[in-house]
Amino acid sequence: MAPKSLSLLVVVCSILLASASTKASIGGWQPISNLTDPKVVEIAEFAVKQHNMKVNVMLQLVSVIKGETQIVNGVNYKLVISAMDTLAKMTGSNYQVVVWDKPWTKERNLTSFEKIA
Repeated sequence: MAPKSLSLLVVVCSILLASASTKASIGGWQPISNLTDPKVVEIAEFAVKQHNMKVNVMLQLVSVIKGETQIVNGVNYKLVISAMDTLAKMTGSNYQVVVWDKPWTKERNLTSFEKIA
C-alpha cells in the first residue's frame, strides 16, 4: 500500500509542477535576453514607424533598453526603447511600447506608445 501512495504522490507533484511552469510561460511576462535580436529590433522599429504616422512626428529608434514578451493569441512585446526626434534635433527620450505580433497570420499592431521619465 505504501508504494502505491508514494507513486500517487509523485504523479500528483509532477502534474502540479508542470502546471505551475506552464502558467508562468503562457500569459506571464518573460524577459528578453537578447535585445539586439533582429526580431526585437524589427518590433521596435515597427512601433516607432506606427507612432510617427499616428502623431506626425519623426522619431528614430536609437536602441532597445529593456524588453519582455507575453504569449497570448500571438506574442506581446513590451519594450523600453530610446528614440530621438530628428525634426526637433532633440536628444533621445525613453518610451515604453507594446506591440502585439502574430507572425503566422502576418498581423502586427501597436498597442501603446508612452514616453517615460
